[in-house]
Amino acid sequence: MSNHPPFSPAWWLPGPHLPTIWGKFGRRIPPAHDRIERWTTPDGDQVSVVRMDAPDPDAPVLTIFHGLEGTQRSTYARGLMHAARARGWGAAMLLWRTCDGRIPEAPRLYHSGETSDADFFLRRLAAERPHRPLLCTGVSLGANVLLKWLGEQGGKVPGEVRRAVAVSTPFDLREGSRHLERGFSRVYSRHFVRSLKAKATAALDRHPTLPVERERVLASRTFWEFDDAFTGPVHGFAGADDYYARSSSIHFLPSITVPTLLLSAVDDPFLPRVVLDRVRSTAAANDRLEFEFTPGGGHVGWVMGSPWAPRYYLDSRIPEWLSRL
Repeated sequence: MSNHPPFSPAWWLPGPHLPTIWGKFGRRIPPAHDRIERWTTPDGDQVSVVRMDAPDPDAPVLTIFHGLEGTQRSTYARGLMHAARARGWGAAMLLWRTCDGRIPEAPRLYHSGETSDADFFLRRLAAERPHRPLLCTGVSLGANVLLKWLGEQGGKVPGEVRRAVAVSTPFDLREGSRHLERGFSRVYSRHFVRSLKAKATAALDRHPTLPVERERVLASRTFWEFDDAFTGPVHGFAGADDYYARSSSIHFLPSITVPTLLLSAVDDPFLPRVVLDRVRSTAAANDRLEFEFTPGGGHVGWVMGSPWAPRYYLDSRIPEWLSRL
């Protein structure tokens, strides 16, 4: 059991949306990384990896999979890197393809179920220094990728991967996409779809033989429409429904063998709370899984403290749980 103090929501950010938005627009935190490396992938493309070294080369490395359209500037990633540095750990964050500002040479982008880059990233880190602990964190889309990868690998996960935390996971992509079309949550959906459409059209300019209809991509306004027009056909799915069914991490939870914390807020505006009820039942049947579903916190929010001295639950809770090697 953890001795970590429980989450106490900031009184000045009531509801689910204000703490969700605050992290992006209100938090100010400097970068912590030392450099960005380019790694050549097995398919001949490249990915960018944000690195922070530890004083002791054998110290644990915090690995981070960021959320949809995240970058090295994402404040939650910076906060986690600073927290890792305070413990003497290193850190490495994989930037999903296109999130480093480059359109890939390979004719594909990234999505919630694409785990080949995650596998390459973690196995290369494990091979860099065998027996050095890798402590994995995934946030939002990155959490779905992390859980799916852990479930796919089962007992074949490298021994260096010791523990994992999945934050604000969209466990059921179909239900999440529907939920984001309700009420204020549509603001998030429209924001992300605009960004994804711009990348999709740039990819079409570079790879004109991609099996998609440009007009359908440009006309899409919801996640389902975009995923049915672009994500699905480009990445080998029959459409959005097939993509969601085969990529949702809830199906992979029973096969996870690495101790993993599922950290979500019940009021997450990206996911209906009924999905968390299903996750509870699934997680209860796997003793490798722990879950912490707080009543409030929003999506990757969890702000505490006062307006003049805000504190961030993820920065302390995640390292505390991962440190129990």
